Amino acid sequence: MFTRLAAGVLAAASLTTLAVAAEAAERPVRWKTGGAVWSTKSAAFKNFFADGEITDRGLQGGINNSGWTAEEIQGGMTKSYEVDLVGVSRFLYSDDGVAFLQDQTTSYYPYWMKQETSVVALRSAIIMDAADGEISSAGILNALPVDFALADNGASDGSQNVCKDGLDGAQATSLMSWYVFLPACVQARQILPAAPAPRSYDPAPVRGLW
Repeated sequence: MFTRLAAGVLAAASLTTLAVAAEAAERPVRWKTGGAVWSTKSAAFKNFFADGEITDRGLQGGINNSGWTAEEIQGGMTKSYEVDLVGVSRFLYSDDGVAFLQDQTTSYYPYWMKQETSVVALRSAIIMDAADGEISSAGILNALPVDFALADNGASDGSQNVCKDGLDGAQATSLMSWYVFLPACVQARQILPAAPAPRSYDPAPVRGLW
């Protein structure tokens, strides 16, 4: 009971602290190649998620280099996964969860503070999206508290560690592919509260009729 309560309080504190910041990053993807930066605004992603329309060249390039079709990316990023907020929070605040977040932000991290705040920023977005018991790639992207950048400029090679075995080429490293599989990975790793042990039942002694 204490563990569940502590995790619940931790999740609630995270949501309260980040409620203002997570109104959503205006530019959830800033594509950095060498010295050039192209920003894709959240509105472009929302249009794409809603009707498949691509109105931004950065988003178009990201899809073209993803290893998937636009329809597959749209379907994958809008698919929802049921989660337990406490279970998600317990995982993301654990040592394994921190290592997971670090691994998942090798080239995609906050534009200004970079990897210094990547764990906190991605964790906050996932927890914010999990508040209603479901997560999706679109929801996580929309909940990012700050602008994120995909860096392909020397220090980073632009490759992401897509959380899915058996993929090759761009499907194993591209940002759009990474987003598609992120929610399923979180769902699989959430630490669900243990079911309560069955209560023992001691039958009452048989009473005589007289």
